[in-house]
This record gives sequence, structure tokens and C-alpha cells, in this order.
Amino acid sequence: MAAPMELFCWAGGWGLPSVDPDCLAVLTYARFTGAPLKVHKVTNPWRSPSGCLPALKTEEEGVISQMHQIITHLRKQKYNADYDLSARQGADTLAFVSLLEEKLLPVLIHTFWVDAKNYVEHTRKWYAEAMPFPLNFFLPNRMHKRQLQRLQLMWGDSCLEDEEELEKEMYREALECLTLLSQRLGDQKFFFGDSPASLDAFVFSHLAPLLKARLPNGKLQQHLKSLQNLCDYCTSILSLYFPWDGGEWPGLEPPAEGTESEEEPHKRRNQILSVLVGLAAMIGYAFLSGIISIQRGTPGASGPRPIALEEEEDEEE
Repeated sequence: MAAPMELFCWAGGWGLPSVDPDCLAVLTYARFTGAPLKVHKVTNPWRSPSGCLPALKTEEEGVISQMHQIITHLRKQKYNADYDLSARQGADTLAFVSLLEEKLLPVLIHTFWVDAKNYVEHTRKWYAEAMPFPLNFFLPNRMHKRQLQRLQLMWGDSCLEDEEELEKEMYREALECLTLLSQRLGDQKFFFGDSPASLDAFVFSHLAPLLKARLPNGKLQQHLKSLQNLCDYCTSILSLYFPWDGGEWPGLEPPAEGTESEEEPHKRRNQILSVLVGLAAMIGYAFLSGIISIQRGTPGASGPRPIALEEEEDEEE
């Protein structure tokens, strides 16, 4: 029997199976199609075989790291949520996915990663608490800078000219996008009837984090909560496809705690890197703060002796 494909994704939070939209899209699509995945929910991207999340480890194509590429691979393995769609519905799927990426995604990035109040009190706080030491000291800020660069690529150079006016325009378009999605869904269970398709995975992965996160500044969130059918839509998918909370799929018995199968493939490397980074950070802080200093002098010269690193560590213990 072939080994199941392994999916590495960000861990869950806010009542969601994953806090990352790309990871959530892959998880949701796989649940829709019944793809036999072994899921590793992690809070350290270095635990992924590619160093980023999501990542799918396969026997045929090695490691796949992009959300769209992962879903394409699942389709090749005959796990196709769009198999019964008509040509028109397929065209509608492409149009709405493009709408999400152009109109809604930039504002979601802005809401979670650029808005100062939301970023400091919610986004950075969650990642800093979830990540292991010492990664929680620098990885959230690195992710923040990466999202800023991503947003600048979406908005272009105009975001530097009149940021306030552009922000108003983008939020207006995002509100219109949510309203359009609500109108298109209507009173249906899914966007194309009673069965979920890939569009439902993409829409859910964009809406659910916005709906469930406790944002101190939630103007876009408030508009979403006013669209009752979209709220019910997200709640329905969560209850139908994510009624349990765990890294294994139904039918796959989770390994015993502490067994080798539970460990990531590069655990020893990551542990060594974490120790080295932490040690370097402590030594750098000690030099900058004057705890440790290098003194040059003639042999036998009297004077105060700087505290040694071992002494400082003993004192902390």
C-alpha cells in the first residue's frame, strides 16, 4: 500500500483548522474530495520539508510548496472537486477566483498584517505565542515584511504615493466583492448547488479567518458579519468538514505520542539551528548591553574583571 501524501500546514487557531488562508484552502479542498492526506499542523515553517507552508510531500513529484500547485496535484491524483461542473461553471470559477485575488486578498493582507492595531494586538501576538523560542523573536517580523512586499507588488508603486486614498478605494472594492459573493451564493448550500467545488474552498479560506479572528479594528469584518448567508456558509463548512480537531484524517489512526512517525523529517537540523540562533542572540545582546566586554591590557594590570558568560548564565539559572 502506497504511503499517504503528507501535508505540512500552519496550525489552527480562532476556531479554524489553520490560520493561514493558503493552508486552509488546501485543507478544505482535500476534505471536499476525500484525498488521503496525513496532516502535520505546525507552528514552525522550518518543520516543513520545503521550509515554507503549505507543503505537500508526495512520492511522485517530491515536495510541492504552492497552494495552487498542490491543488493541481490532487486533481491529477483524481481528487477533483470540479469534475461535475459544466463549462460555464468552470468559467465562473476562474472569474470568481480572480476576483478574490484581485479585490479581497490585498485587503485581507492589509487587515491582518499592515493595520497597526490588528497586527500588534492580534496577528503578531498569535504567531509570537504559537512559535517556539527563539523563532518567535524574529520570524513574525520577517513574515510581516514579506507580506508588505507582497502587498506592494499587488498595489504597485501607487501605494507609496497616496496610501490613504488607495486604502479607501481598496476597502470599497473589497466590500463590493463580499456583497457580490453574498448575492451569488443566495440561499444555496454551496456556490454551485448542494456539492462543494474548488471555488467553495477558495471562498471559505478567504472568509473564515476574517469572520473568526478577534480583530480590534474590524471594519471589513463587520461588513462580512452583516451578510448572514456568508456567515452561515462558513459555519456550515466548519461543522460538516472540520468537526474534529487533529492532524490525522478519519480512518488513519494517529501514532502514539513520542513515536518517530510523529516527528518531522528534519527535526535534528531544526533543533541545532534553533539552539545556534538562540545562542547567537544571547551573546549579541550580552555584548551590546555591556554584560560581556573585551578588555585589552598588559599582563598583571589591575582593574575590574568583566562578568564571564558562564557566570551570567549561572546567575540567570
